[in-house]
Formats: sequence, C-alpha cells, structure tokens
Amino acid sequence: MTGVPASAAGGSGAKPVRGGKLGTAAVNQASLWNIANILTMVRLLLVPGFVLLLFHDGGYDPVWRSFAWAAFAIAMITDLFDGHLARAYNLVTDFGKIADPIADKAIMGAALVSLSVLGDLPWWITGVILARELGITLMRFWVIRHAVIPASRGGKLKTLAQGTAAGMYVLVLTGPLATLRFWVMMVAVVLTVVTGLDYVRQAVVLRRKGLAAERAAAAAERAAEAVEALQTPAGTAVGAGPAAGPAAGQAAEARDAAEAER
Repeated sequence: MTGVPASAAGGSGAKPVRGGKLGTAAVNQASLWNIANILTMVRLLLVPGFVLLLFHDGGYDPVWRSFAWAAFAIAMITDLFDGHLARAYNLVTDFGKIADPIADKAIMGAALVSLSVLGDLPWWITGVILARELGITLMRFWVIRHAVIPASRGGKLKTLAQGTAAGMYVLVLTGPLATLRFWVMMVAVVLTVVTGLDYVRQAVVLRRKGLAAERAAAAAERAAEAVEALQTPAGTAVGAGPAAGPAAGQAAEARDAAEAER
C-alpha cells in the first residue's frame, strides 16, 4: 500500500555487499521462489482465509473475529518484511512488481468491504479509501511513461493508519476502545484524502515535465533534420559539377553531328 511495489526479491542466496545491495550478476540471477515473493504469496492466500474467518458463525462471534484479526495482522506484517527484504537485497522480479501492490490492496479492500457488509463500518468510508487507491493506481499508469511517483512518508503513514483502524474494527471492541477506533479511522480517512491529493499534484507536475522534455527532444530532432536537409542539396550540386561537363560536351557533339548530316 505504499505505492511502490516492494516485494521484488530474487533468491540467488548471495550475501549482500556493503550498503545492503548485491551486484549485477546477483540481480540477473533473481529467482521467482525467494523469501520476499513467498511472503507476498502468503499474503494473497490470507485474503480468502481472512474473509472466511471474519464471516464465520454470522460474522459476530468474538473468538472467530479474533482469528480473523490475527490473519489480517499477519498479512500486514508480511507487507513490511517483504518490502524490507526487497530493498535490502536489491533483487527484483516481475512477479513481485505485479503481485505486491495487488496483495496490499486485496487484503485492505477485503477488510473494508467485509466490515461494511457486516454493518460495522460506514460504506462511505470504504468508498473513499477504495476510490483513492484505485485512482492513484490508474494515475501511476497515466504518468509511468514519464516518471515513477515515489512513495511518500505520508503514504506510509496512511497505510499504517488504515491497517491499525481496520484491525481495530475487525475486533469486537466496546466502550472507550470503540470510540477510539472511530477516531483512528477518521485519521486514516484524512490521510487517505490528503496523500491522494498530493499524489495527484505530483502526477500532474511529472507529466508536464515529461511532455515538455518530449517536445524539446522533438524540436531538437526537427532542427537536426532541417540542418541535414540544407546540407544535402549543396553537397549534391557540388559533387555533380565534374560529371556535368562531359555530359554537356557529348550533347553538343550530338547536335553538331545531326546538323552536318542535314
């Protein structure tokens, strides 16, 4: 949920060099079956398990909801670990790039929708959060040919707030804790909206810069083509001069011969 696919690691087994990164050879040997990708797959598998546990026995049994909370907490923790491993070892796989953000949004989306279905969480909160996540994902594709929108500190704080609030709603809480979870969720909603607007601003700026750079490159290319077009006819005329003399002389001789015959 950080905005940047984190689960990326490869499993070459090599030890990281100073700075926590591996060499190019190790990166090229990145394997699909590495610890970071496995954690991502575990998080994906936890999504249906979490939903089944949450809705077991009508969805209001405190014991089963505690089990559902445990599954949700494990899923959120794996997101932290696979991201750390991916950054520490600098190993990237295409599976990790695709599966990590899907797993992040799947577990959070499943929690929000399920809680709204049970009537524990207002649908407008679920709608705001899911609309923001979907919108930012589409916006990343909108600007991906120009630049990548980096994950911000606010985005990470938003993810933490969302996970904490959703986890508190999964548990059966009463009294002051029930009031507290409402305000934690409100903080999460505010962070969701504010960081979403910031991502929109970044996307617009990056796209403008990208388009400006493309226009500058196109103008430079047209200028180079124009210079080349101006130089080519001049070179052709100069080169054609020596050959033009014999040709003209042959044409004159042909005309003289024709006149003599007449």
